Amino acid sequence: MKLNSQYLIREFNGTVYAVPSGPDAEHKSEPIILNDTGRILFQKLQSETDEAGLSAALTDEYEIEKEQADADVAAFVSELRAAGLLS
Repeated sequence: MKLNSQYLIREFNGTVYAVPSGPDAEHKSEPIILNDTGRILFQKLQSETDEAGLSAALTDEYEIEKEQADADVAAFVSELRAAGLLS
């Protein structure tokens, strides 16, 4: 899976945003506010990956159990799919 649209990760006043970019940016969704976990996952989704790869990115970054990472990834991916952001 991969993000449908191109987004740039930007930080402003300590808040991290995923901002639509490209020639049709004004027709895309609003910027998405990301926490640290969301930033890691969003960056991974800029290239082709799967849920196992996303989960591994979280367990590499944080001291969490694989089961917790899997649950967090499943919830994040579900939200992105509902918003139509994944291919």
